[in-house]
Amino acid sequence: MRLWPRSLLGQTLLAVAIALLVAQAVSAVLLFRGTENRREAAVFNAATINLLVDPERRIRRMERAMARMADGGDLARLRERPIRPRMSDTNPLLDGEANMPVRAGKLRELLSAQGVDPANLVVTIRRAGDDPVLQRRAERNPRFAREPGWADRTLLVAGMQRAEGGTWQVARVPIPARETRVIGGIIAQTLVLFAILLGVLYVALRRITRPLAALTKRTVQFARTQDASDPLPPAGPHDISQLIAAHNAMESRITAMLDEKDVMLGAIGHDLKTPLAALRVRIESVEDDGQRAKMAASIEDITRSLDDILALARIGRAQADAEAAQLGALAEAVVEEFEDMGQPVTLTQSERIVLPVHVTWLRRALRNLIANAVRYAGAAEVALLRDGSAVILRVDDQGPGIPAARIDAMLEPFQRGEASRNRATGGAGLGLTLARAIAEQHGGELVLQNRDGGGLRAEIRLPGS
Repeated sequence: MRLWPRSLLGQTLLAVAIALLVAQAVSAVLLFRGTENRREAAVFNAATINLLVDPERRIRRMERAMARMADGGDLARLRERPIRPRMSDTNPLLDGEANMPVRAGKLRELLSAQGVDPANLVVTIRRAGDDPVLQRRAERNPRFAREPGWADRTLLVAGMQRAEGGTWQVARVPIPARETRVIGGIIAQTLVLFAILLGVLYVALRRITRPLAALTKRTVQFARTQDASDPLPPAGPHDISQLIAAHNAMESRITAMLDEKDVMLGAIGHDLKTPLAALRVRIESVEDDGQRAKMAASIEDITRSLDDILALARIGRAQADAEAAQLGALAEAVVEEFEDMGQPVTLTQSERIVLPVHVTWLRRALRNLIANAVRYAGAAEVALLRDGSAVILRVDDQGPGIPAARIDAMLEPFQRGEASRNRATGGAGLGLTLARAIAEQHGGELVLQNRDGGGLRAEIRLPGS
């Protein structure tokens, strides 16, 4: 599955979304750490205040306040302010609890800043339901005991011994619950930023990518038809519109050069074929049959070479659009042409495959491949088959093949086979070049490879859709 989009619009939007997500994640971490630091500072400040207050005076004041309350403390009091400090003759740490030196060091720094240097200081985190002081309060105060969730609250318990061997002053500070609204706010903020930023970017980028997509489509179409009669109107930002205008000008120049080439080739063809036709008539007066036959063969070779050159030059300048054709029938018709001439050509495999093609050109490409196989190997086997999404027109022979180092060169114009492939036969070395050009005109390719059992395999591979 492709996770990274292929289009410029998709890649830009995804990159911005990832960058925004990373930025918001960093912001969330920093904000969360800041909130935690403030929460911890508030707890330690409250513990410091409780430990600095004169314990006897604080106890008397809290007892008078408790006497005025009908029901004593409740969960609201536990949530809103620290529990009154206690005096204890023993270390406040319970069995299984350990002192937290980092927190104790932080609390000692706060006490030292107020001029207090305790002999011993212990700090621990404790569940409220496990604290003996709150357990006794719950036993004495049924209303407090019925408050939901009081036992699951978390306490910071700090014990300070001002002098070695003296009484422990114990402070219990409820640790406030984490603010869940902070994370929710960040998520909501992220969603809003995504909607606004990506929405604006989408509108802006579409103004850029839509003309680019149209230009790409136009380029593909021009490469296929070389028709510049309907230029693409410039659109989008100034740079893009200039690019489209430059492309239209390039199309016009290319079309003009191709038209000049066609006119020139037409004139060359006419100027050459006319004297060739005259020569063909004149050689009839030659009395020597052998000489007359050689002269006629030479004229035919020149004519065929001229036809191949003109055909190669006109590939891709088809005036008509591709038409749906049954390729099995096309292959069978070409094979029958060679059978009618007594050539050993067989159709070994065929399927009913319909594709839009230029029938005349594709028939000529297949005919060239079969003619090469017959010329150099004496026989040919033709097959039409599918290979995944590709459609293959295959021609196999039992000839000597082509050296691997020469296969690419054999697809170039005017390349002939080496002596082992019967150099004495006719041809100008344009058959494979024409077949390759026709395959590429249809969006496919011509593939040559030597067979394991000997011989050459030539395949016209066309896209299946």
